[in-house]
Amino acid sequence: MQWEVMSPGSALESYFDAKKKRKVAEIYQALNSDPIDVATLRRMAISEGGLLTDEIRCKVWPKLLSVNTEDLPPLPGKELREDNKDYQQVLLDVRRSLRRFPPGMPDDQREGLQEELIDIILHVLKRNPQLHYYQGYHDIVVTFLLVVGDRLATALVEKLSTHHLRDFMDPTMDNTKHILNYLMPIIDQVNPKVHDFMQSAEVGTIFALSWLITWFGHVLSDFRHVVRLYDFFLACHPLMPIYFAAVIVLYREQEVLDCECDMASVHHLLSQIPQDLPYETLISRAGDLFVQFPPSELAREAAQQQAERTAASTFKDFELASVQQRPDTVLRQRFRERLRTEERTESILAKPRTNRFVKLAVMGLTVALGAAALAVVKSALEWAPKFELQIFP
Repeated sequence: MQWEVMSPGSALESYFDAKKKRKVAEIYQALNSDPIDVATLRRMAISEGGLLTDEIRCKVWPKLLSVNTEDLPPLPGKELREDNKDYQQVLLDVRRSLRRFPPGMPDDQREGLQEELIDIILHVLKRNPQLHYYQGYHDIVVTFLLVVGDRLATALVEKLSTHHLRDFMDPTMDNTKHILNYLMPIIDQVNPKVHDFMQSAEVGTIFALSWLITWFGHVLSDFRHVVRLYDFFLACHPLMPIYFAAVIVLYREQEVLDCECDMASVHHLLSQIPQDLPYETLISRAGDLFVQFPPSELAREAAQQQAERTAASTFKDFELASVQQRPDTVLRQRFRERLRTEERTESILAKPRTNRFVKLAVMGLTVALGAAALAVVKSALEWAPKFELQIFP
């Protein structure tokens, strides 16, 4: 009897194919359940590989944002461009966005998409006059346009703009600075040595600004990595991008410590984001850090001014309108499972923490767990950062 010997490469490929098929089946099972199992969709978006394909993203992203795909707004019209105060700036930014489109795309197709991109942005701003355009917003919108098409992108971007991105669209950058000020406390909790080095260099956090306000879309050249991060961020709390920024810095610990301890050198190093990052590892680590050091614990260190209008404090409204959407619960469950299988509890932290497991049990992980948890967060967010970082002139 002849036995077929499978090469190690073929065996590994078969394993990953089977794993992918199981995940796809679980995603469609969640989509077809009644009611839709949004908690499982969140878990799928967070877990290794994310949502796998753009076809699946077209179905799942609206569920993560509580957008009704049966009642989409009509396509924006060109009349929005007339007497629009933002049109010229949007036009300039979109014209400069060539690198955000797939290489080799025919010019006429790209130019058509750029026109759609302009219309989507102007439509959202017209319908939401409280929102203010910022440079970098188009980097987020183009990602949705390329994945889901113009009509669905318009609805998703509008919901995202009034929730996750709201802080970046205020008349001033106060709330954006507030969110950036979470970066150093996160780093300090995990690696005080890196934190102190960066403080000594007086580098601030401006290097991470474009990461944060574009959800890394502006700084990553591989579109696959961009949409993988969007899967993760859409399934999580609005502050998750700043946790991901922190894990990038922590991952580059040795590079940072080997750098000259001055602002220009450290800023130059950190602003040049590597393109070969281990994204799945960093995503997993960012989720762990969010659970260990939630915004409610970091707010007293990160806050310097009233922050009641941040997306973090208004996320409750979004959650209450989103059946079964509990991103923090998903992250906590995943974190507990990892702790049970890996004996690395103390190695994660460079600083001792008192009653950490008690805190994990009762910490009120922001908005997804109800009014009592929100009260903890809202109270904490009223504090302002102790750091006078002077990030912006």
